Amino acid sequence: MAEEQAGGGGEAQRVFDALQALKAIEDELARAREISVFLRAYGPAIKELSDLRRDYVLDQRQQQGVSVRKLAAKLNVSPSTIQDIERGYSGSGKTRPRKANDDEGGKRDDHTGA
Repeated sequence: MAEEQAGGGGEAQRVFDALQALKAIEDELARAREISVFLRAYGPAIKELSDLRRDYVLDQRQQQGVSVRKLAAKLNVSPSTIQDIERGYSGSGKTRPRKANDDEGGKRDDHTGA
């Protein structure tokens, strides 16, 4: 099921399986301790993995000329995810900075037609 949700292959599937094993620990204290060990060790690794993926995306886009859509299909992600990776953005959509709007809000002045 994790493979279907994440589109993971061999190595990624092993990580998903390990996460499932952590969640399945019956003793609450032991589970909490093991999760703490995981989070302490893998927090920094997530940044490193994101950087490796970004390096690949930038190389494919800049050096190889691969389109956003083709690269998104290759990586099994949406085109907007590729664009976010290129921009160095890695947060959730809820925390994404909004575009700055001009004072007019982009609306036409109906009295002048401008």
